[in-house]
Amino acid sequence: MKEAIKAEAERLGFAACGFARADAADAAGADLRRWLEAWHHGTMGWMETRADQRVSPLALWPEARSAIALGMSYAPGSDPMALAGARDRGRISVYAQGGDYHKIVKKRLKALARFIVERAPSELKVFVDTAPVMEKPLAEAAGIGWQGKHTNLVSREHGSWLFLGIILTSLELEPDRAEPDYHCGSCRACLDACPTRAIGPAHRIDARKCISYLTIEHDGPIPAEYREAIGNRIYGCDDCLAVCPWNRFAQAASANRAFIARAELAAPALADLLALDDGAFREMFAGTAIKRIGVERLIRNCLIAAGNSGDPELAEAVRPHLAAEDAVIAEAAEWAMAKLQAP
Repeated sequence: MKEAIKAEAERLGFAACGFARADAADAAGADLRRWLEAWHHGTMGWMETRADQRVSPLALWPEARSAIALGMSYAPGSDPMALAGARDRGRISVYAQGGDYHKIVKKRLKALARFIVERAPSELKVFVDTAPVMEKPLAEAAGIGWQGKHTNLVSREHGSWLFLGIILTSLELEPDRAEPDYHCGSCRACLDACPTRAIGPAHRIDARKCISYLTIEHDGPIPAEYREAIGNRIYGCDDCLAVCPWNRFAQAASANRAFIARAELAAPALADLLALDDGAFREMFAGTAIKRIGVERLIRNCLIAAGNSGDPELAEAVRPHLAAEDAVIAEAAEWAMAKLQAP
């Protein structure tokens, strides 16, 4: 049964597939509670609200017996850091430049679930990262990879570029050997690359400092102490992933074609983005993960990037936002104009 599942998973576009007991990652629940108690989740209240379910798959679904962990590659075909010096361009995280992985991965998970039920009638549930399931510890227990010092999963074959999905099932499936987590050794590449020093010791990250959190999850003003470090990143940050030495084994050819970067998202002009209204924003980002943050948050991010650009020509794109009804946008525009030294 396991071999049949793995073969079908590969046919559906999953680059990795492993099996674990449903309770294999219970120790991660204690780490989660300590992380929440330290308020490292920032304003992500949903992490705390459903913590009791998140600590263990059995807390979410007591009938679960096995977990099938799956990974779909989104390895980029170009250097994720290539736009670091492009003053007039916005940098979008690799994972968000193509189709929305939530929809794509979930559709394939459901197809695999149907395959399983047809061959072995059983109960099962599928999860991407919108549900209170700790995918990374389960994937580690299933032998897909290990959690690196940056807390993301790292694979020998696919580096840091994997979208994860989980199928919980009532079937008793023999677990695979867990991947030991010593493969990072003394390497500090991800820690040293983090622009805001958000990555701490013991595989712990403070979301309140993380650029991905600040540009995606955080809905208020971006704290002043992190604005310059954001540079021209307008949605997410790839730095800790991009520098991982294990990525030399990742092959862009193995990535799912649905995640290939859209031309208009690979290097968008900040001036064009700052001119978007809600309708144009929805049209441009339809079918992507970016759509969920809304036009206001994207404009806020682009204003910070414009201020960091040092390009006075962007002042004209910033100026209209000084009169924005949204106080967060108006303040970000004032900051950007001051940085650009424009009246």
